[in-house]
Amino acid sequence: MFAHEQAADSIEHAQQLSKTRFCWIMNYLSDYDKFDFLFEPVQWQAHQAHVWPSQHQENGGTYLIPKHSYTDINRTHTAIPRTHAVPIIGIDHGNDNLPAVQQHTRYINDYLGTLRRILSKVTDEYVWVISSVCDYSNFDFTWHPSEWQQEMLHVFPSDEQVFGDTFYVHVPTFLAKTAKLALLEWFETIHFVEDIVVPRKTMPVVSHAHDSQVDAVWLHDFQDPVVQFVRHTAVSNPPAINLWRTETKAITPLSTGASSVVVPREAKNFLKTQLYDYPTIDRSYAKSVTDAPLDIVFISNGESNAEQNWQHLLTVTKHAANRVIRIDGVVGRAQAYRAALFASDTDWAFCVFAKLKVDDKFDWNWQPDRMRQPASYIFYAKNPCNGLVYGHQALVVYNKRLVLETTEITNLDFTLSHKHDVVPVNSGTAQFNSDPWSTWRTSFRETLKLTHYLSSQPDVETEYRVNAWLEKASGPNANWCLLGAKDAVDYYESVNGEYAKLFLSFDWAWLRDFYNKKYS
Repeated sequence: MFAHEQAADSIEHAQQLSKTRFCWIMNYLSDYDKFDFLFEPVQWQAHQAHVWPSQHQENGGTYLIPKHSYTDINRTHTAIPRTHAVPIIGIDHGNDNLPAVQQHTRYINDYLGTLRRILSKVTDEYVWVISSVCDYSNFDFTWHPSEWQQEMLHVFPSDEQVFGDTFYVHVPTFLAKTAKLALLEWFETIHFVEDIVVPRKTMPVVSHAHDSQVDAVWLHDFQDPVVQFVRHTAVSNPPAINLWRTETKAITPLSTGASSVVVPREAKNFLKTQLYDYPTIDRSYAKSVTDAPLDIVFISNGESNAEQNWQHLLTVTKHAANRVIRIDGVVGRAQAYRAALFASDTDWAFCVFAKLKVDDKFDWNWQPDRMRQPASYIFYAKNPCNGLVYGHQALVVYNKRLVLETTEITNLDFTLSHKHDVVPVNSGTAQFNSDPWSTWRTSFRETLKLTHYLSSQPDVETEYRVNAWLEKASGPNANWCLLGAKDAVDYYESVNGEYAKLFLSFDWAWLRDFYNKKYS
């Protein structure tokens, strides 16, 4: 009798050594306590080789074969259970979750190199290789491949991840065929087992209060290969990412705003300012959870069309899940922004200015990108006088912390005084031309700001916008729009671009006095 997995070699060898009409071939991993070795085939089956199945395969490694050649195989026998497993060795991912095994090795970079390193030290023909990221409490290690798949690399999925972390290996074949192999995926005979799934152990969850996932990742001391970072709501069953090599270990946002994101340990070494510094991002799970909707804050201060635009906002958001609030009568732009963010309960808030008639189809589910550093986001708005479409008087999604921390206004613009980004999506129409004073004031302030930008950092787009304010105007109070732009350029030249004098445009009283003296 022989304890071999290779059936053909075992049968030929047994026939050569046998001194009886039949001989048994047994498998050392099977349980023969209740098996009757007095079995002898009936006369009309004497020319057959008899094969007993296991609970896993139709060939369980037990044979009764005639001394001489046989014509066919009889497989109609009761299963002989496998009750023992081939040796089990382990790969430790550093998370101290590896079951007791005969030997183990530390995972380094990829599975190909790690497998070669540990398998080069074993003397067994077949082994299991398990990983500390998986839960084997219900796994049946008596499994074995069919006789036709003996030399293949058998890979068991980890949850839904086909490229799993559990391997059944024919050691000599693996070492020979991977000697010059660059990627484990290139192994020529891989069997991805479909019907037996190995669950991953629960992924650690790091809940934090940072607006950006970057800060949380920077501060975390990774013990596990993969961690879920959560700003608000954790995903109970996050995807199992592919750990076969660094290039497959993707940062995986689980919501559109990445308030929950799965991050592999290797990513920390790449980070500079954002998670996008890491080369592999998988967005296929970005809708696993829904981020909490941002508050919407309407900011008004006596504008003639404020009530009309407020009612319009309530109409277009009546089916949205966002909380809608109004801040009214706060003097000064910076003070109004701070009051709006104080009133908000969310980390970011949609700030809608009273002159903006929001677009009926604007997406109030929009979310800031928490895989970047915190920023405020400027959308586009349409100018009804000159047709320009850019960030002037558009909806802005302000970051609460940045707004409350912005104490110094630079570039004559509060929003541009802290980290910001532009979202080229139209948020509505800026209805600033409701009366002469409002039209002139808006045109004056915006053209003064653009002229300052153009002087300090010439730019084709800025030059185009300045010329549009100076030369194009139609509709109500169009003439006041042109006058405001012209007065702004004249004033800029009269003060030689002195910043302190330009900054006076933030003072509503100063602006009103300037306007009254010129156009009373």
